[in-house]
Amino acid sequence: MMQVFNTITALQNTLDDWRAKDRTIAFVPTMGGLHDGHLALVKLAKQKADKVVVSIFVNPTQFSENEDFDQYPNTFEQDVLLLERNQVDGLFSPSVEQIYPQGLDADIDIGEIGNILCGASRPGHFQGVVQVVNRLFDIVKPNLAVFGKKDYQQLLIIKQMVAQLSLDVKIISHSIVREKDGLAMSTRNQYLSADERKVSPNLYRNLLELKREIQKGQAINVAVKQARMQIEKNFKLDYIETLDANTLKQITDNTSEIAILCAIFIGSTRLIDNVIFRR
Repeated sequence: MMQVFNTITALQNTLDDWRAKDRTIAFVPTMGGLHDGHLALVKLAKQKADKVVVSIFVNPTQFSENEDFDQYPNTFEQDVLLLERNQVDGLFSPSVEQIYPQGLDADIDIGEIGNILCGASRPGHFQGVVQVVNRLFDIVKPNLAVFGKKDYQQLLIIKQMVAQLSLDVKIISHSIVREKDGLAMSTRNQYLSADERKVSPNLYRNLLELKREIQKGQAINVAVKQARMQIEKNFKLDYIETLDANTLKQITDNTSEIAILCAIFIGSTRLIDNVIFRR
């Protein structure tokens, strides 16, 4: 039976019991609106630890003023059923007051990597992400935590934070889970109209085409320019960048793995996607 916790005290009492019995704990933080991408993280967590805790918390500090915080999908009852069906041990669903008793100010340095790409488009976003993830890690104290690679920049920023603060948690990542037509699974896909949903898989096709051009030896700036033109036929482009996958810095001769990272708007919905490949 999955236990549902709304307070830190209740959660920590159970976590302490598990630790007393030498159980390892995996943690999957989410904002709810769960889909098969999240469930893949849960499945991986179950393989890696004895007990799995999932959190559902829509974190206000990672949305800027004009973003969709108030509209963010709330499917809590459905989420609970999905987590029970997937044999999660504990669900932590705290209030904002539980997470931020001192108010919403954050002070972890996200560095250069936090201010490019989505960090440039969504000022303050990653500051909010590291703030909430650090707080949740502090509450749960998991042995390991699982994140998806769709939010690739976020994944690297969280790894950086763990190293910076010397946190004793292992970060594990799961590759992007896609719909049959290639669209990366996302809670925000629920916003797409039927027509937008039909067009949306073109983004992934465009990224794969760019990857093929680079692998064929096409100059990266030329290949990216072509990709940009293709993407702009269907979407409003926020950014497309081809960077070193390990650092998100410009590609050099030493770059072994390349990340193509992209964000677009389709209607009023912002979607992100990426393709990571070895050179």
